[in-house]
Amino acid sequence: SGKTEIYLQAIAHLLDQGKNALVLVPEISLTPQLVQRFRARFGNGIAVLHSALSDGERFDEWRRIRRQEVRIVIGARSAIFAPLAQIGIIVVDEEHEASFKQTDGLRYNARDLALVRGQQEQAVVILGSATPLITSYYAAQQGRLGYLALTERVGARPLPETLLVPVQLSNEAPLAPPLIEALQENLQRGEQSLLFLNRRGFASWLVCPACGNELQCPNCSVTLTYHHQRRRSICHYCDYQVPAPCICPACGELELKEMGVGTERIEHTLKELFPLARIARMDSDTTAGKGGHARILDRVRRKEVDILIGTQMIAKGHDFPGVTLVGVLQAEGSLYLPDFRAAERTFQVLSQVIGRAGRGELPGRVLLQTMHGDHYSISRAVAHDYEQFYQEELSFRGELHYPPFGHLAAVRFSATSEGSLLDASRKAADLLQSLKKRLGLRSEILGPAPALLYRLRGRFRHQILLKDTNRTALRRLLHAYRTERHQTATVREALDIDPVDLL
Repeated sequence: SGKTEIYLQAIAHLLDQGKNALVLVPEISLTPQLVQRFRARFGNGIAVLHSALSDGERFDEWRRIRRQEVRIVIGARSAIFAPLAQIGIIVVDEEHEASFKQTDGLRYNARDLALVRGQQEQAVVILGSATPLITSYYAAQQGRLGYLALTERVGARPLPETLLVPVQLSNEAPLAPPLIEALQENLQRGEQSLLFLNRRGFASWLVCPACGNELQCPNCSVTLTYHHQRRRSICHYCDYQVPAPCICPACGELELKEMGVGTERIEHTLKELFPLARIARMDSDTTAGKGGHARILDRVRRKEVDILIGTQMIAKGHDFPGVTLVGVLQAEGSLYLPDFRAAERTFQVLSQVIGRAGRGELPGRVLLQTMHGDHYSISRAVAHDYEQFYQEELSFRGELHYPPFGHLAAVRFSATSEGSLLDASRKAADLLQSLKKRLGLRSEILGPAPALLYRLRGRFRHQILLKDTNRTALRRLLHAYRTERHQTATVREALDIDPVDLL
């Protein structure tokens, strides 16, 4: 729809007035393309800040900003703290992305801090997204945020034709026949295709067909993901890894069954189906190392890739004019998470990846493989209907007083001992209940309960969720709790205001 062009023109307007600009992006993978466009328009007075830089490079960029040698700063969430003076505009691109939240150490949400810093600097703040947060859109509807809608694509190009492909769960045939046929047709026409699967590795886990034993991580409550090229089973949380076993460690069965499908498996399948096609894979395995994202993206833009397979890093922000076909595998994947935002995030990621098709002169089409095509988050994404999705989702949020109708805070505990963890979390819950009564509050206190990922990196985890329709009341409860709580050396405790991850 041309969001980037609007950013560029708005920034140019502020630069002419002697002001500077700060641009935040959610992913490092979006940074190279954005920087290229900005340098083409504004020259070299640009600093870039993100975690892929070495300490020396980051210091050099920080010093250039401090010395006022640059007018524009582009970066990931930590760039919100850049020492840039005379800020006239702050752009938060893809404002709906959860990666703007720092979830450990100093917890902050760069999207929210952009509004705070914009207020302090008397600067314009632009929150840009094709699928804004429910809370952002609600605030706009209530008049607390301005709202500017882009109702059509650049050049009046049509939105891609989007079709649902109903499938049954199958480990043997991850690609449905209609998608294989569409890929074949696209290859014959010399057009590019993109396949999205938000799961890396070859198989999600290995299981013994005789005794049902699954290969588990000893440090986390997850199974190990099998990576065929590395011949290893790896935990994607703590990086524990073992050589992929050929026999069951429990009963001695000689062959383990591969369950679930990842991007590596799809790449393997495509090379068998289309041996002459130029196939690339973009996930955190293939983009490791300096410049990994840019190398793959440049190959796609130079038309050196016929089919690109990737995780969510290919789903948003990229402009691939040559891509006319997008295939989505396991469209309902994120619906299974026990989080009240599951439907919203499913709608967002599907809408984003659908938007990668047909951005050039040729029209695009999208095929979504799914077992739950009747779910409103999927059907509304297929229909490109954000407004109707928003109305349906809002009704569910209202019933249970979830944001935007309520405010949340999480008290999280972790320990290496289950006993000390349970004792600490129960005492905390009792104290919160006592404080609630003493202060005369109506806050909901849910828990303590084990976190979904009960064990993570060798530590057991519990959490308490606090909910209130009044933010001031929630703040009073937390302030009193922080004053009276008793912490122990063996249990780590953290307060997370407005949590974006309840896992």
